[in-house]
Amino acid sequence: MKFHIEIIVDISFAKLLELFENPDNLKKWQPNVISFTPLSGEIGHVGATAEIRYNMVVKEIVMKETILKRNIPDEFVLRYDSDGVTNTVTNNFKEIAPNKTRWIMENNFKFSGLMKYAALAMKGIFKKQTELTMERFKKFAEEISKEEA
Repeated sequence: MKFHIEIIVDISFAKLLELFENPDNLKKWQPNVISFTPLSGEIGHVGATAEIRYNMVVKEIVMKETILKRNIPDEFVLRYDSDGVTNTVTNNFKEIAPNKTRWIMENNFKFSGLMKYAALAMKGIFKKQTELTMERFKKFAEEISKEEA
């Protein structure tokens, strides 16, 4: 399952990247994050891995994050692995005006086991959840930017 979402964030690219890459900010725009635990490598660099725990209404989900590519702003590619699901996420950023950055997120989900069947009925849910997450980041980043101005 593939889809992409585009959003405009009303802050500079430099500020967006600073906020986006700081794992301490994760809970501020992803409220269901329980923890972010680095596993190997240097945070933010190719090859780095981390465990992210999410509180999803019915159960806790554990994902392993791996940074695959870092050619910012053109490409920041991460892979998320959990039971029956692998999602490769390609982020692209472009400052389109002073204090205005376009963020495009491409998602490529692959499913195995029982998740193959569940995914057919859940495509809309995955896309909507991604849109909500990006909107939460936008709101968080723009509020921080206003506070600092």
